[in-house]
Amino acid sequence: VAFSFQKPWLWDYRECWKGYPQQPLQPSLFWYYLLELSFYWSLVFTLPFDVKRKDFKEQIVHHAATIFLISFSYCANYIRIGTLVMVIHDASDCFLEPTKIFNYMKWKKTCDSLFMIFAAVFLISRLVIFPYTVLYNTYYYSMEIFQPFFGYYFMNGLLIILQLLHVFWSCLIIHMVYKFILQGTMEKDMRSDTEESDTDEEGEKIREKEQNGITYFSNVTSNNYIQRNGSEPLNNRTHFTNGHVKER
Repeated sequence: VAFSFQKPWLWDYRECWKGYPQQPLQPSLFWYYLLELSFYWSLVFTLPFDVKRKDFKEQIVHHAATIFLISFSYCANYIRIGTLVMVIHDASDCFLEPTKIFNYMKWKKTCDSLFMIFAAVFLISRLVIFPYTVLYNTYYYSMEIFQPFFGYYFMNGLLIILQLLHVFWSCLIIHMVYKFILQGTMEKDMRSDTEESDTDEEGEKIREKEQNGITYFSNVTSNNYIQRNGSEPLNNRTHFTNGHVKER
């Protein structure tokens, strides 16, 4: 709460341009920028090792757009716009990580409850607050004060990319919520969000089924072959000892 009152542009978007470009960089905002930028760079570095989901390409575009936005807003002294964007995104992300943790712990009810909270915060912050406070501010309101220039087009282009990604992920979340309402339990992530351990377990089960199927098929075919030759099945008649057939 104190953070919000000390930064009035978080609740009044017109404060974003007050005194620009002579806006001082507060130490708290510097560290906030540093933490956010390092976090998204860490996501980029770990992308080759992550599980490839359906939205893998969208994740790459999102991380690239976010890093460019953070870097450009810092260099152009759009600090207030940048912090507003980051706070709006972090509002839902702080519910997403605990949801994953409880999902790994198999606490289904807690996971489902947190996911519903995350979905509500995500849809409100990304589809309502973000377009109204950020896009309207940078695309329309800023032109009442300044003339269009390169930074105007560059920053708004990146923000529009983020908004399109918000719509894409919102559709997936709405679909998951719809299934939850119908079935009463949370289905798997629509992005095929299975961890490596789950994937490995499923792969092992598939391989076991294939091996069992091959073994069963070979046993059936061998028994049928023996029966077609007028002999009894091996499992009832003989077993092999040093390459010879021995009667039981």
